[in-house]
Amino acid sequence: MQLRPEQLDSHLQKPLAPLYVVHGDDLLAIEAADAIRATARKQGFAEREVLTAGPSFRWDDLFMSAGNMSLFGESKLIDLRIPNGKPGRDGGEALQRYCETLGPGIVTLITLPPLDWQAKKTAWFVRLDRAGVMLECLAPPLPRLPDWIAARLARQQQQTEPAALEFIAAHVEGNLLAAHQEIQKLGLIYPEGILSLKQVEDAVMDVARFDVDKLRAALLEGDTSRCVRLLEGLRTEDVAPPLILWALSTEIRTLIQVRSALDQGMSTDTALREARVFGPRQAAVKTAAQRIDPAAARTALLHAARIDRMIKGLGKGDVWDELLQWVLRITRPRRRRTA
Repeated sequence: MQLRPEQLDSHLQKPLAPLYVVHGDDLLAIEAADAIRATARKQGFAEREVLTAGPSFRWDDLFMSAGNMSLFGESKLIDLRIPNGKPGRDGGEALQRYCETLGPGIVTLITLPPLDWQAKKTAWFVRLDRAGVMLECLAPPLPRLPDWIAARLARQQQQTEPAALEFIAAHVEGNLLAAHQEIQKLGLIYPEGILSLKQVEDAVMDVARFDVDKLRAALLEGDTSRCVRLLEGLRTEDVAPPLILWALSTEIRTLIQVRSALDQGMSTDTALREARVFGPRQAAVKTAAQRIDPAAARTALLHAARIDRMIKGLGKGDVWDELLQWVLRITRPRRRRTA
């Protein structure tokens, strides 16, 4: 059973299911798991045993824990944590067998980190999905982040104007835990009621987590302003230019390959598969490949080669300025020539 985070509160008003699997963003997953634990206590699962599946974990301990009921006959919560999200072959087989033993008196909560599409297709994960309640806690994307922030502010009886919500979102992008902390800080600094943009600007710190993957995503979306902001964030955090150049160049080569295949009449699915584009990235790469100018993309690769020589000390110029010009070249829409 698949459950969205916003459905969890109403779900927990009913008797608990035998198995819950929580994975995704740290903050949201922690909150969801805490809510399940709290409900378990209210519903009489007085005993709780925490198991952490590290490198030396013995999977037999999971079955022993489920078999060792309290002397007083109390119901039990088994809190199994798999920090790396990879139980291994033995663990995967054990989890599948464990699903066959689920019964009354025991609720099992399994927490995992964010999982990629490959992990979600494994036999053990599919079996857990069929056997229990699956809760994927996805961080809201940037366009929906202001609404998420507004909802969190409302919990502490505060609200603010759209411009302030956009300001907070821009400064906590990619870091929900920091967003949560900043929202709590607003609750401590200011009374209940309406917050002004000036109050928000004075209180909120720039805690956005700039990383190369977000820059790649913004490049695929053709979002010039976001690319520029992310690139400046990477520069501020002293991220190595070779890593940035490699990531962006790889993305352009993929787009060129996919676009060339599409132009030759290949189906979209085949073109993406040949370019080794899988999972959630497929939609973004497909759209970007259809939008990109092949000639501009090839010119960008030549530009990338010049930047590479600058990084190696074989050419003159400011590497960061050249990376900025490179991003602008790719993301800015082409101007049509007028007669």
